[in-house]
Parts: sequence; C-alpha cells; structure tokens
Amino acid sequence: MRSLWLDEALGAPGEDDAPPLLSQVAADVCIVGGGYTGLWTALRVKELEPSSEVVVVEADICGGGASGRNGGFVLSWWAKFGTLRKVAGTDEALRLARASADAVSAIGDFCDANGIAGYRRDGYMWAATNPSQVDAWRSTVEALDSIGERPFELWAPDAVAGRCGSSEHLAGAFEPNGAVVQPALLARGLRRVAIAAGIRVFERSPVTAFEPGPVVRTSAGGSVRASRVVLATNAWAVRLPEVRARILVVGSDIVATPPIPERLAGIGWTDGLAISDSRLLVHYHRTTDDGRIAFGKGGGALAFGGSVGARFEGASPRAAEVERHFRRLYPSLADVPIARSWTGPIDRSRTGLPFFGELRSHPGVLVGAGYSGNGVGPSYLGGRILASLALGRDDEWSGCALARIPGTRHDRFPPEPFRYAGGQVVLRAIRRKERLEDEGRTPDALTRRIVGLAPAGLVPVKGR
Repeated sequence: MRSLWLDEALGAPGEDDAPPLLSQVAADVCIVGGGYTGLWTALRVKELEPSSEVVVVEADICGGGASGRNGGFVLSWWAKFGTLRKVAGTDEALRLARASADAVSAIGDFCDANGIAGYRRDGYMWAATNPSQVDAWRSTVEALDSIGERPFELWAPDAVAGRCGSSEHLAGAFEPNGAVVQPALLARGLRRVAIAAGIRVFERSPVTAFEPGPVVRTSAGGSVRASRVVLATNAWAVRLPEVRARILVVGSDIVATPPIPERLAGIGWTDGLAISDSRLLVHYHRTTDDGRIAFGKGGGALAFGGSVGARFEGASPRAAEVERHFRRLYPSLADVPIARSWTGPIDRSRTGLPFFGELRSHPGVLVGAGYSGNGVGPSYLGGRILASLALGRDDEWSGCALARIPGTRHDRFPPEPFRYAGGQVVLRAIRRKERLEDEGRTPDALTRRIVGLAPAGLVPVKGR
C-alpha cells in the first residue's frame, strides 16, 4: 500500500513507470535513488554541465521512498541554528541558514514554472501543546536576535490557537517563510523535469553492488560505469557500514482524515499553515488542498543494523496511537474518521543535520544522508552540494561545512546490538516523559536522565 500522496500523484495522466536497467550503460554521474536528493542532484549536474551524461537508478519508483511519504513541510534550518552554529561556526551557519530559507522560495518557483500543484507558502508554526513546551524556541530566537536575524515572530497564545484551529496550541513562534507541498507531486514532477532535461531514469532497479570503477550493478543484470556515483537513498543508506555508524533509522507515522473543508472552516484553519509542536517525538500536522488534515508523529519503529524492512512499509502499525494524539489536539473533530495511514523511515544523524561526502570504503561513491526529519527544503541544498562534489568543483557548496562525512566518535552511534537496545530504552523514557507532561505531571529524575541520553538526531524535527 502506498501513501495517500503517492496514490494521488500516480493517478495523474502520464505516470507510467520508467524502464528497469537491464543492460550496461556509461555515465559521467550515476545517481542511486530517485527521491528529492537524487533528482535535485541530477538536475543541478545538468545545469552546471549540460553536456554531461546523467543516469538515475531507483529501486522502486521515483518518490517511492521518503520523498513520497513525508509530511510535506518545506522548511529552513533556522530552527536548528544553534546546532548549525556548533557544527559550522557563526558565519557559515548564517550562510547555510539563509540559503535554506532561499531554498523554500526556490522550490515554490520550481513548482510554479513546471506546473506542479500543491505548494502553499503560508508559514510554519513552532508550537507548544502542553505547558512544558512553552518557550522551547526561546534560546534559538534569542541567539538569532543577538546577531540581528529575526526569522521568527512570537505570537500571543490566543493568536496561535486561532491560527492552528485549536486551543490546545498554547504558544508559538511563527516563521512566515515556511511552506507545505504535496510531497509525491513534487517528487514525480522532479522526475518529469529530469527526463525532459535528458537525464536517463531507470525505475524498479535495485542496486546490488558497488564495484571499483566505480560500477553500479542492479538486480536485473544491468550496470552503470560512471566517473562518480551519488548514493541518495537516505535511510536505506544504512545498509552500508560506513553510513550505518552515522545514522539511526526511526519510523515516522501519518494518519489522514477524509476531506472536511467545512469543518476546517469552522475551526478557522483554512490555509496551508505547517504546524509542529516542541516534544522530542514530534507531532506535525497540516491541511491539504482538498481539505484533509494529515497528522504525523515521530519516534516509531527502530531499525536493527542495516535492515530497513517491512516494518517501514504500508499502513502505520501505530495508527491508533497517532490518532489518539490527533484527537487530543483537535477535540472538536472527535467525530471525524481516519481515512488513511502510512509509515516510513527517517535517517537521523547525531547532530540532526545532514552530511555529504565520499565514502572511504568505496572511492568515487558520494553519499548524502541524515536529514533527520527535515529534508524537503534542505534536499534542494543537498543537490547542490552533491553536484559540486560529483563534478569536482571548488565552490561554496563543495567547501561548505556539511560537505564531509562525520569522523569523530561523537558523530557515531553505538554498534549493534547496543544501538538497538539502548535506543529502545531511550524511546520508552521519552514516551513516558511526554505522556506525563501531557497529563500535567512532572517526570521523575531517572526518566529525565535517560531522556538526556537522546542525541540531537533523535529529535524528529518538522517534516515527516
């Protein structure tokens, strides 16, 4: 079963599959993965070097992974500025945060230019949905204010509740630059534009091996010999040991109502506002063009080792739990049924920021991963970074602070089975803490201590 987004996108005319890779082909750049990162990279390579031969190889269909399942929040890195500054320094953090804000606009321009529906730029609300979350944004806002940046507006509680359609939203910081998109329409639109630009796209072609050359081999017997290979599979990159040490794969789950435009009008939520709260296992919600509410929650299944299997496919295994939280935040919609649910994996880095670079274990193979739940907007920048690296360019993207694979022990997750067992303990503590806080109770000291072990990358920030 596909996500609601993909079912809508695949129902449009002209959505036939691209062919599988069955033969031996050559390319300047071979991109493995037909989601946002892979397709933005392919288009950027063609923009920089129009004569280059670019091949995209996708195991499923373009948009079949996270790009067709996420919440569709198109956001900047301003909310992660504190971490960005620790990683990159103030000047580079400012440059990257500003570039990420520009990417929100650039994606909207791309949708307009190419007839891709579903993009709305009505802002993002970083909200509090219980008293413990109030002012969660203060340190970020104050840090930005101290250097003259004011991307957020602090709203009065009644204004937040009115804009979000529920008094359970107690406070918030509003970023006018935020947007939403129908994520699968964007992914399939990128595919269409890439094919029109002369990029060769092969679908239903799982990659089975990387060989020196580099050469990419697929399950159907095809292969690509390329000057550079870009691995843009996000959570599925965990199958490579060198990447596995640097990302933790965690499930995120979404439920969606039927179209209820009259009910949305009744509660005053009539635009494309993107909303997330400030808990670690984040709640994120938005409306759709046909008047549904899509409501998601992070912190689902944990992957063991390099296995991203059936638990991350199809209907959400915890739809009832996600629905329960939806009904707490929107009690006036208690009678509205849930029409659909789906799940998917998120690739979380220790910092909560993505990384890009060449694999030491596979010379000539580049990787981009670690978006940590905020990938729709930043993947546009990821495409620029990976394209510059693939073409050997010396520019502001190949030299940026994120163009390296983290190398210290502080950047890595523990090996298995300690990663999985420890992750389960931390997740249980986070769930207990957040349940108590929703009930107006104070978590015990042991629970708080265990929660403190969660890395920044475990926090499912705004997106899917």
